[in-house]
Amino acid sequence: MLVLALAGLFPATADAQSGLLQRATELPPIELSSGKPLAQAPYEIEAGKYYRLTIRSDGSQELALAGPEFFRNVWINEVVINDIEVRPLGLDSLEFDAEGEATISFVPIRPGRFELRIPGTTGASQRAEFLVKG
Repeated sequence: MLVLALAGLFPATADAQSGLLQRATELPPIELSSGKPLAQAPYEIEAGKYYRLTIRSDGSQELALAGPEFFRNVWINEVVINDIEVRPLGLDSLEFDAEGEATISFVPIRPGRFELRIPGTTGASQRAEFLVKG
């Protein structure tokens, strides 16, 4: 009986084994497309919560998405590309040479304002802003 009671306290899911006891909150995707805005509005998220963000490219142009400050202030659980799971120690940018999709699961670790943007652009529509609350 004690074993059954203790089993209920320690879930055996992959999330629990990695220390993530909550399900990821799905964020609206970032869409990479020539001349179109990356995001409709700033992402308002909380430090310490678990999120999943999909980045899609329609292949209309070779485009990158960079955000070294964003990536330095989140813990990345994994990046999934074509059903391949990558568990990086760090990340600076992603580049799409053709149509495709990458999904990043992460936990913000520091409050602040961070952004992912298309390198070399200055327009507000060419960035996705993340407002991380403490």
